[in-house]
Amino acid sequence: MYPDYCGGVEMSEIRLDSVKKVYDDDIVAVDAFDLVIDDGEFITVVGPSGSGKSTILRMIAGLEDVTSGTISIGDQRVNDVPPQDRDIAMVFQNYALYPHMSVEQNMSYGLKLNSDLPDEEIEMRVREAAEMMGIEDQLRKKPSELSGGQQQRAATGRAIVRDPSAFLMDEPLSNLDAKLRVHMRTELQRIQEDLNTTTVYVTHDQEEAMTMSDRVVILDGGKLQQVGTPKEVFSEPANKFVAEFIGSPSMNFFDVRLENSILVGSDVTYTLSAAYAERIETRSTSNEFTLGIRPEHMAFADENDFNEIGAVLEVREPVGDDNYLYLRRGDTEFKMRVLGQIDHAEGDEIRVTFDEADAHLFDRATGQNLLLQPKSADTVPSDTTTQEA
Repeated sequence: MYPDYCGGVEMSEIRLDSVKKVYDDDIVAVDAFDLVIDDGEFITVVGPSGSGKSTILRMIAGLEDVTSGTISIGDQRVNDVPPQDRDIAMVFQNYALYPHMSVEQNMSYGLKLNSDLPDEEIEMRVREAAEMMGIEDQLRKKPSELSGGQQQRAATGRAIVRDPSAFLMDEPLSNLDAKLRVHMRTELQRIQEDLNTTTVYVTHDQEEAMTMSDRVVILDGGKLQQVGTPKEVFSEPANKFVAEFIGSPSMNFFDVRLENSILVGSDVTYTLSAAYAERIETRSTSNEFTLGIRPEHMAFADENDFNEIGAVLEVREPVGDDNYLYLRRGDTEFKMRVLGQIDHAEGDEIRVTFDEADAHLFDRATGQNLLLQPKSADTVPSDTTTQEA
């Protein structure tokens, strides 16, 4: 975008090797974290509150010290490099705009402070970034005169003018209303594709993670659970945590055991094919499993389905053309998601089923997905995590 300016790092691959962060009171925020982010890749880090996602972002930025391990940007180890010398730009949740400065001054301030660019070059960059963000007519206004969406655009434009090796974004859309968030997701994707700048985006919103990313990084308790494309983490969850965290409504779970090719639970039985049962037997050392089925993979049974589950429809929740059905069989509750009109009403007894190809089976002790096909030597399963470099 700006060929005359080059930061201190020539390439923008980001590598984290065995990174650990421990706070003074012996709280482990991030543990044994390994990840390679390719040049130009859009990575989203997602997880529940306290999972360590913002801590990872702040360590990449240099705002948090690394307790152990190595962070590299390009071929440079940056553990001890000050934030201003890492050639990265951050966009924060609260925008962090100076209230006494105009939008133009906010966008140009970092370049004037940290570069030797002439004023004409800085003005050109600000003008181009403002046009890209659609705020070229807001440059003389103060942040207090802008809407939340305009402030977010100004903060993003301030990052763009620096032409960094990487963008780091910490929940930048969380202060916007739902409609504007959807619009800004599209805008950020378009800008990232135009600039082809490595981007690490932190969010607690799985919908953002699934719609914006080249790959999704899923954390829990400071540990890496899975790295994969949105399709992979949805269709091939590494463990029960990922299966439950990704997807809305969340996956249904049934505690079962295997008896002569039949999965048997307190309220559910399901007869497997011989090949499927054999895969389970060869991969498991126990007979305590959790069967997982996504609500959208459940269907109404017909007279030819011998693997059916009878249940009572307790709540029907129409959401546009979708219907979320909340079902109960005995003490077991589960969900079903169907498109279009349905004839069933609350209180009806219905029969549902699913295809075994859509079933996931997790070891109840470790949470690992027993039927997940290993993709490469870089995928390393552990007791509760799967890490991919």
